[in-house]
Amino acid sequence: MAQPQAIDLVALEIFKTVAELGGVTKAAAKLHRVQSNVTTRVKQLEEQLGTKLFHREKRRLSLSAEGRLLLDYANRLLTLSGEAHAAVRGSVPRGTLRIGALESTAATRLPPILSAYHLAYPEVQIELVTGTTGALVARVLSRDVQAAFVAEPFSAQELDMQLAFTEELVLITPKNHERILTPKDVGNRTVIAFATGCSYRRRLEAWLGRASVVPERIMEFGSYHAIVACVAAGSGIAVVPRAIIRALRPEQEVEIFPLPANIAKAKTQLVWRRGHQSMALDALRQKLKPVK
Repeated sequence: MAQPQAIDLVALEIFKTVAELGGVTKAAAKLHRVQSNVTTRVKQLEEQLGTKLFHREKRRLSLSAEGRLLLDYANRLLTLSGEAHAAVRGSVPRGTLRIGALESTAATRLPPILSAYHLAYPEVQIELVTGTTGALVARVLSRDVQAAFVAEPFSAQELDMQLAFTEELVLITPKNHERILTPKDVGNRTVIAFATGCSYRRRLEAWLGRASVVPERIMEFGSYHAIVACVAAGSGIAVVPRAIIRALRPEQEVEIFPLPANIAKAKTQLVWRRGHQSMALDALRQKLKPVK
């Protein structure tokens, strides 16, 4: 019986880029290839595997079930390829480091760290994705990302971790709201937050729940800009890191109240799969100094 033909890593890189960008045009621009070449390589890969990797809808491509399965393997194989090159060629990290982060962490904490990392290790290509703690932990465990910056609480099963930062959470309300000292002062106001899986949202819900305070409803948004804007418009209350307040400076539009220490102090951990080793990840860990 004939052995299956080995999959070309270049083809996997092209497939991965098309999958992540959702189309040939953007992928070709990123890879510095002509569009016809990218299209041909994807079709050749589909023929080699004997299955369709994408659903073609107008000008956009979406992954088929087989495509999603292959993307997981592509991420793992390309990461291993980069690590193999680094191991053979010396002690300098090379290849791709794909990491995840909370939106607040990506916006306020990571820019100086990743800038310094790039200057020290220019041969490492960093890919950054954002999401809630729950979503990011799932992506680490599924090997979609090598590591992620996530906030407690979360399940640490099958994960190793390193303390990265300690955030202070504050409560924001519409302007001229009466002072909030206890959950009862919040009443049944609408909570504005990220989707389920956000650890900061869980902290707020736990604080309110212990006092049997139930929000009238929860409005979900995907960015702190939108959350702060909705609070300013009088739509409800929210919990945000003080670092976001320093970055957005919304003091003229919202009221800012402290929270009890057991709610306010939230540790951000860098997590990765237990036992996973990578020169690029080790270099990032060395760059981290816990920030209070």
